Amino acid sequence: MHSLCVRTHSECKLKMDNKKKIRISDIARLAGVSVGTVDRILHNRGRVSKEKRACVERVLKEVNYKPNLMARSLAMKKTINIIALIPSFKTGEYWEDINRGISCAETELDLYNVRIERILFNQYDELSFNKAVDTLLKKEFQGILIGTLFGEPVVRLSLELDNRKIPYVYVDSNIIGQNCLAYFGTNSYDGGYIAAKLLMEKIPENSDILISRIMRECKNCSTQICNREKGFIDYLTKCDYQGQIYYCDLSIDDPLYNTQVLDEIFNSTGKYIKGAVLFNSVCYVLADYLSRHREKQIKLVGYDLLARNIEHLLEGNIVNLIAQRPEMQGYNGIKALAKYLVTGECVPKVNYMPIDILISENIQYYNNQSI
Repeated sequence: MHSLCVRTHSECKLKMDNKKKIRISDIARLAGVSVGTVDRILHNRGRVSKEKRACVERVLKEVNYKPNLMARSLAMKKTINIIALIPSFKTGEYWEDINRGISCAETELDLYNVRIERILFNQYDELSFNKAVDTLLKKEFQGILIGTLFGEPVVRLSLELDNRKIPYVYVDSNIIGQNCLAYFGTNSYDGGYIAAKLLMEKIPENSDILISRIMRECKNCSTQICNREKGFIDYLTKCDYQGQIYYCDLSIDDPLYNTQVLDEIFNSTGKYIKGAVLFNSVCYVLADYLSRHREKQIKLVGYDLLARNIEHLLEGNIVNLIAQRPEMQGYNGIKALAKYLVTGECVPKVNYMPIDILISENIQYYNNQSI
């Protein structure tokens, strides 16, 4: 065996040849060590001298060596357990799309000894989230994907995961200042800012605007809703908006209640309302009312490609839908965790999804199945 770290110029050019797959034997030859030594270093097992380790690691860096995910996971000879902590959902809902992305990643990773368990909670009930956290913390797992609807409880969970040295990925909305491995989702603030810009282009200057929210067991809005609303209001402030803003809380499943609340607003102080927005995925709740009572007098902007939202978009009851590719969030989030747990490689911490603006004329061309 030739001396450590002795490589010819031609050998070093292996890293420049994209057509050649770098093998462990190539690494061993370039570093001047045995294949067994390289294997022990790659899989972090057995004793290796500092000199040999430094030499192998230098070669790995020079050739930009990427470990084979399947080979590494199979070599580990153990199952990697990942938990997806996300809201429960019905067919056609936003979180079903995120779960579909998780399922796609799960299928791909099945051969790599990676297993996904879902723990679900009610997205409108913080207590439900806290109970789900209590359940998951009793389990054995190596990584977790978190739907970050509840800000403070998610921060508490993140701190506990930091203490346990368990990596976690955020989806749907980011929480700044936490040590998540990665975030996959849109810039929620920009999503709200864009909604305001779209709406103001469609209504008379300084018309009144209705901001609707979906009632929750806790009084606080979800992390994403708060960020979107801030972006929305900041755009209006920038434009020196002089109109009146009305707020109302609506029920996810009580149309009669919604009718009473909205009738009171529109029949009393809200006669000059020309624009409306609902910041989460169920803008059809407001569109249902507007289509029955206000026809198309009011321009409504909403979020996400639920079937009922799309129906209202095509009928003209919603003028814009803002989409955020939820399947890609779930898929990429799980893949990032698996990659880190198997190979130790990190993806960029913040991974923004495109903010897609859809109208009735282009919705038929939009392909949300983007995995």
